[in-house]
Amino acid sequence: MKLGLVRHAQTDAAAGLCYGRTDVAVPPEAMRTLAERIAPQLAEGIDIVCSPLQRCAGLAQAIAALRPGLALRTDARIAEMDFGSWEGRSWSSIERAEFEAWTRSFADARAGGSGESTRAFMQRVGEAFDAWRGAGRDALWITHAGVIRAVWLLREGVRCAERADQWPAQSIAFGEYLTVELP
Repeated sequence: MKLGLVRHAQTDAAAGLCYGRTDVAVPPEAMRTLAERIAPQLAEGIDIVCSPLQRCAGLAQAIAALRPGLALRTDARIAEMDFGSWEGRSWSSIERAEFEAWTRSFADARAGGSGESTRAFMQRVGEAFDAWRGAGRDALWITHAGVIRAVWLLREGVRCAERADQWPAQSIAFGEYLTVELP
């Protein structure tokens, strides 16, 4: 059973901006180009599930327009992590002490003081992952880098990264298409 994971196209947000749950736009040309690249790769009958944030939902709709026979649904559980007061700020403007406080208690501290904890984030992504496994069907998620990293941990049986050094550090490019396979 396969779960395809596509990170949305590059957004209009300034480089280095923390925008987790902020609903930033994607240039229409970038959305169209990515949809045209992804759509032909999809198997007949695959379920497309997307984050409700416009950078993912717009891509899912563009793919569905190219492949009208594919089922499409939105799932808030695969939205990006909420970074609280850090949303809309450049990562470089976040006080080092504030960031270190979060990483010291990585599982349970709320990102940005009022955002989501890694444990809560992993729990909601884990619920979506478990639902996909329970359905027993291949699917494509159009989602975010944080969700993709969470899926990598879930695939290995890790339900929460207790420490920051356990969080996958691999880079995930905008528009990257990855696959997770389970027996």
